[in-house]
Amino acid sequence: MKKFFLLILLTTGILSGQNVEIPTIVLTNINFEIKISDYPDTISAIRVKIFSSDNKIISEHNLQKNENYFTGKIRLTESGKYFVEVNGKRITKQLNVIPGILSIIPPLIAIFVALIFRQVLFSLLLGIFAGTFFLYDYNPLIAFMRVADVYIINSLIDKSHIQIIVFTLMFGGVIGLISRSGGTTGIANLLIPLARSRKSGLFATWLSGIIIFFDDYANTLVVGNLMRPLTDKLKISREKLAFIVDATSAPVASIFLISSWIGYEVGLIQDGFKVIGSNVNAYNVFLDTIIFRFYPIAMLIFIPVTILMKRDFGPMLRAEQYSIINGINAKHSGSKSNDILKSTELFGNEDKAKWFNGVIPILVIVFGTIAGLIFTGMQSLDSMGIKDYGIREIVSYSDSYSALLWASSAACIVAGIMIGIQRIMNLGEIMDAWFLGIRSMFLAVVMLTLAWSIGSITQDMKTADYIISIISDSISPHWLPVLVFIVCAATSFSTGTSWGTMAIMMPLVIPLTFHISSGNNLSDADSYLIMIGAISSVLAGSVFGDHCSPISDTTILSSMASGCDHVSHVNTQLPYAVFIAVLCMLLGDIPTAFGFPPSISILLIVISSAIGLRIIGKKVEA
Repeated sequence: MKKFFLLILLTTGILSGQNVEIPTIVLTNINFEIKISDYPDTISAIRVKIFSSDNKIISEHNLQKNENYFTGKIRLTESGKYFVEVNGKRITKQLNVIPGILSIIPPLIAIFVALIFRQVLFSLLLGIFAGTFFLYDYNPLIAFMRVADVYIINSLIDKSHIQIIVFTLMFGGVIGLISRSGGTTGIANLLIPLARSRKSGLFATWLSGIIIFFDDYANTLVVGNLMRPLTDKLKISREKLAFIVDATSAPVASIFLISSWIGYEVGLIQDGFKVIGSNVNAYNVFLDTIIFRFYPIAMLIFIPVTILMKRDFGPMLRAEQYSIINGINAKHSGSKSNDILKSTELFGNEDKAKWFNGVIPILVIVFGTIAGLIFTGMQSLDSMGIKDYGIREIVSYSDSYSALLWASSAACIVAGIMIGIQRIMNLGEIMDAWFLGIRSMFLAVVMLTLAWSIGSITQDMKTADYIISIISDSISPHWLPVLVFIVCAATSFSTGTSWGTMAIMMPLVIPLTFHISSGNNLSDADSYLIMIGAISSVLAGSVFGDHCSPISDTTILSSMASGCDHVSHVNTQLPYAVFIAVLCMLLGDIPTAFGFPPSISILLIVISSAIGLRIIGKKVEA
């Protein structure tokens, strides 16, 4: 009797331990995979039938044996609910087939609503809701509940996501402590004695923006307010000051190894690779992308080029000449200076500003992170029995999230102790400053959570698969980096947000690049090169909009902190931003996708910007 039942089970191909993997959501005219594992060794073939809700056979397929499982690609042309039968046994799980076009609606809603209403959080929420509406049988009530209890909650219960959130909050706490204690102002004060002429004043402003690398808001507020009186005396236009402040805020914070941006960027990269089933070290990928982020790097170098050549063009040239001829700023004399540094609660104690109160906590984060990466990387390699390794292998196998958490927590403690010992603030004020810094990062945490959620929506709805099916045959993977840069630059400029653009585009770009590279049979090295280029273009293109969009928060803050008319600031810096962006696409994104060295591209961009400035620019002091 026992043998008889075993024979029945073998002939049907279904054992109690068998695992049948069927997707919940399938797109029309897009291949999907059915995978069956844990089957008896005696089974050599598995037959799959697809039934409609009225029990009509839609299609039949033989699954192919592949090592330890059976698998097969199936395509359905009509939307609806279908049942699957494996070797004569009906599977309880249904196939929900929806029109492929629906898969791109959630991210499109997020993009266009952000463009129309300039509200990224609302647009992301609406995009998530649209996805749940399609995924849960077009029931608005169920869709509303699934937004909260499935997608947002699942985004928060992931360990790596929580690590990124805590690091982001702790880093905000460090910024709050060093800013409120006067440490950030103290760093900038170091450079003031160097500013004795127009050239040295411009260099001092640029260096201040480079040194305050850890946060774009702190950079903008401190450098603009601190350097404005000095640049006024040197007859440097408020427009030029606002440009330097703006061009050294988001660009430097986005590419530096330790900043308030890093957790956000690494989190998005990691989530994008999860979509394609890769466990690659996201921090390692982040490091690899830095040299390919041509726009922020080129913009940071372009500033000293203009200073050394003493040339400008377009509206900036007229603003500078006006300031030299008429004295500083007759046209700004009727406007309020908007002294944000004194009015904002995040800054204070300028009379007690000491540079080491800002430098030491930042050094704790920098060297603490490096030590954490080395410690966790070596520990991981040793546990794997690997004895011969270098720094690259150490970083690749390190736990970057733990390292960042340890370093930011230690920096909070060090900053608090230093402030308390010097009696700059009492314990209550220290805790208030720490909390204010954490609170300043709350918007970033909310946006990051929604970004993860809409990334999960696009993954569940197979958005990348649909886009790939449309364009995979019509686009070469080598053109992806420049196209991604254009799309992200246009989106971020229109919405005024870099982080929102990253949140929308990263979950789409990584799987799109992966599948297009695979479909074109690129080598692993070439595929990784294209992937790094595309990710870099998302990050660099997003920075473009953050830098020069008239509705960007840092653009607005740069105008206010510099005491510059906002329209004048946008009009004077936009030609510079477009000029550098075009050079970066032509000499950076395009050639490097074909294997050209990125370091040489940066050199060519800098040389070309100098030549272009020499041709179209004029001497400011002529």
